[in-house]
Amino acid sequence: MTQLPAKTQGQRPRLSPRARVWLAIFLAGFLGYLLALGIGAAVRPPLVVGQDAAVQGAQARATLQTSPGTFLDIQPVNGQYDTLLVFYSGGLVRPQAYEWLGTALAGRGVRTVIPAFPLDLAVTGIGRADALIKQFGTGKRVILAGHSLGGAMAAQYARDHQAQLAGLILMGAYPAGNVSLRDSADSPLPVLSLLAEHDGVADAAEVRDGLNRLPTSARLTVIDGAVHAFFGRYGPQKGDGIPTVTRARAETQIVAEIGELLDGIEGQ
Repeated sequence: MTQLPAKTQGQRPRLSPRARVWLAIFLAGFLGYLLALGIGAAVRPPLVVGQDAAVQGAQARATLQTSPGTFLDIQPVNGQYDTLLVFYSGGLVRPQAYEWLGTALAGRGVRTVIPAFPLDLAVTGIGRADALIKQFGTGKRVILAGHSLGGAMAAQYARDHQAQLAGLILMGAYPAGNVSLRDSADSPLPVLSLLAEHDGVADAAEVRDGLNRLPTSARLTVIDGAVHAFFGRYGPQKGDGIPTVTRARAETQIVAEIGELLDGIEGQ
């Protein structure tokens, strides 16, 4: 067997000074990138009401409340409502991105409450709807809705609280593989699943497959020409598709589809 020279046995090869410099630069850059991601997740933009929620002809007033927990409260200007909509925001999306929807629905007698989650991740507070329903939902129809990750968490909540809910709305979302809301012995929960035609974030096949874990009466509707980011007003999203309609047109269809769900619930 060939023996290594005694002076090299047990020694590790050494990096050249130039290689050590480049390694240090790479590690510094990588650590800086991780730090930036951490800061971006931990330090969220301020929760501001009314900056991007204009809906033509809407009659709504929005306020930021701090009990129970922090949430955005949008209700008809006269304060009268027969439906409470609890909305779970998409991952890392601030509640105000969905203020437009509550504003648009207020004229139908809908009060919309959008809780703020730690790090803007609904997975950190799936049960947030409990206190909101208890405080504002007594004697009202209660609809739970969610976008993207928020929709998946809303479906998980709905599975365990169907008796409290009059309906469920999923936007670019579907139940997790271990979550099923298939018909129970009682009347099934009305469910509306909305899929953006050019969604590049929520896989269309997975959204459609999610119907297998929803009540058989669940209705899937495609929002023509829309993308994932059109469900909320938070700007373009990495990996999303390219829209072929205006945001305004997509929002009009979204509101119309939700209105149809509400009409169907009223008729039951």
